[in-house]
Amino acid sequence: MNSSKYPISTALTSFNLETAAPTAPALDPPKKTVAKVHHLPPSIWKKMVGDAKSPLDKAIERTRDFFFREQLPDGYWWAELESNVTITSEYVMLFHFLGMVDKVRERKMARYILSKQTEEGYWAIWHTGPGDLSTTIEAYFALKLAGYPADHPAMRKAREFILANGGIIKARVFTKIFLALFGEFSWLGVPSMPIELMLLPNWAYFNVYELSSWARGTIIPLSVVMAERPVRKLPPWARVKELYVRPLRPTDYTFTKEDGILTWKNFFIGVDHLCKVYESSPIRPFKKKATSVAEQWILDHQEPTGDWGGIQPAMLNSILALHCLGYANDHPAVVKGLEALANFCIEDEEGLVLQSCISPVWDTALALVAMQEAGVPADHPALVKAAQWLLDLEVRRKGDWQIKAPELEPGGWAFEFLNDWYPDVDDSGFVMLSIKDIKVRDRKHKEQAIKRGISWCMGMQSQNGGWGAFDKDNTKYLLNKLPFADLEALIDPPTADLTGRMLELMGNFNYSKSHPAAEHALEFLQKEQEPEGPWWGRWGVNYIYGTWSVLCGLQAIGEDMSQPYVKKAVNWFKSKQNMDGGWGEVCESYFDRSLMGSGPSTPSQTGWALLALMAAGEVQSKTVARGIDYLLNSQKQDGTWDEDAFTGTGFPKFFMIKYHIYRNCFPLTALGKYRRLLAESGEKK
Repeated sequence: MNSSKYPISTALTSFNLETAAPTAPALDPPKKTVAKVHHLPPSIWKKMVGDAKSPLDKAIERTRDFFFREQLPDGYWWAELESNVTITSEYVMLFHFLGMVDKVRERKMARYILSKQTEEGYWAIWHTGPGDLSTTIEAYFALKLAGYPADHPAMRKAREFILANGGIIKARVFTKIFLALFGEFSWLGVPSMPIELMLLPNWAYFNVYELSSWARGTIIPLSVVMAERPVRKLPPWARVKELYVRPLRPTDYTFTKEDGILTWKNFFIGVDHLCKVYESSPIRPFKKKATSVAEQWILDHQEPTGDWGGIQPAMLNSILALHCLGYANDHPAVVKGLEALANFCIEDEEGLVLQSCISPVWDTALALVAMQEAGVPADHPALVKAAQWLLDLEVRRKGDWQIKAPELEPGGWAFEFLNDWYPDVDDSGFVMLSIKDIKVRDRKHKEQAIKRGISWCMGMQSQNGGWGAFDKDNTKYLLNKLPFADLEALIDPPTADLTGRMLELMGNFNYSKSHPAAEHALEFLQKEQEPEGPWWGRWGVNYIYGTWSVLCGLQAIGEDMSQPYVKKAVNWFKSKQNMDGGWGEVCESYFDRSLMGSGPSTPSQTGWALLALMAAGEVQSKTVARGIDYLLNSQKQDGTWDEDAFTGTGFPKFFMIKYHIYRNCFPLTALGKYRRLLAESGEKK
């Protein structure tokens, strides 16, 4: 979806790279390892720019100029983060629940939702993906609220899919919660999350800080909502009782058990029944205190901009919680929250869409790395401005991570414009790599920010040697067996891709392989390697992403890239190259390991594969040459690439993401690195 807030100019612009400031339209503001970033020696730079006539040079220049055009006036880059229609559908539901519907905006949201329906009548969670029941139910309900009748052709087709797949009873937890808010599903069928959990001490096996940051920011406000069990009655035309396969019975609300008697999932289902007995009791001595603690937590965690956690679920559910607690729609906390959600919206000819999150820090770091690999000098005004913008967003206060790491001083960066409660090691590492060689005005400021950021990232290493994104040692895997955890995302455990990123950070800042943190990380990575050679990708699709992240980290930290376990990964990459020279991997590989590294070629995944192979010393191989040719042959005249595939993840399997910057920044990074390495070796493409 191209937003009117993100105009993409197709006219080529000429730049004097030594002096030109970037030009960009005046716009309103609306994860992943990289290769080492090098500042080219002047002799190589002059040679490359002075003879920019090869197809490789021209391709790099076209994409470089595209990024110059797309840089925003304040110095950053920012592209759409596309997910699925549940995000916008729930936005429609929120306004109906609050009783503040704007019919004009609602029609635009409905138009967007309809534009994403497939010919088969369902909605998917990634491009060309299978129909997803919960997503389709939420889209259907939002359209019903927006006034679309049940006999509308689009609604008929959606309903047929929903009923054929079990109806509302088979939906996921969050879908049932939104239906329960309107009396379309019983609160008895929603897994319990007693608000009294807020009172458990941090040393308890199960407490809110054993949840991942995103689960914590979502579940705490939801526990308030579920404690109140509100119901806003709907007019008959807006109800969705037609989405039940058969009339409701009490047994319909039970949860699907696993085979066998003594399983953790079945145990927690039994615990859930006991919780419901407790919640139905008129005597709950700790409910009032727990509610007060949750209310204060929500208020404390709201950013000055109105955001909560920088993600739609935490933001939307916090507004719902405040409403349930009696906060009026014009209360400052609610007003700021609604404004923050509005700032996540994109509007164009297709309609109005609410993004699940926004990624300006991530996008800017990616663009900076790509531009430097493209040969843009480290003192170019455009890069200096971007680096300064990033430096100004350094997180300087303690967040939730301090519960597990109280000794750490704050540092690092978050994903969004402002999310000081939840910086993450992925963005932090990438930002520091991207600004390392940029010649900002205040060099001391940059050095101190990087020193703080590295110290914070190093302190976030978990006991098993790996890194998670937002917390350390967030590894209570048992929590994913709770009935509430049908997205399998209640924790934030260490992963190979983030661990590879941290090794790359350490290597770029002169840490040796013998450093204890590096040794521990290397042990973790060797344990995590798949038998076929690759590594699983948590934050990108999938084994291509994970293996790219690890190989770049291994090379940066000084690992011997001729070791058998490294060669095994390299050979796996080579075996997965497509006939057209590119690489691709479908989201279905998260469900089916036989699909690992398999799928139609995409520019972003080809970029990852090339960066990984070049890190492993394969720059002069035929495999890399064929991959470079794929990128050159598929590039458009304006310097961009087309890519419909979703190659990012929020929650693997259940929430996939399309970063609209990926299709351009990673090919540019790969092409630039290829040209630099050839120049350094005396070769030329």
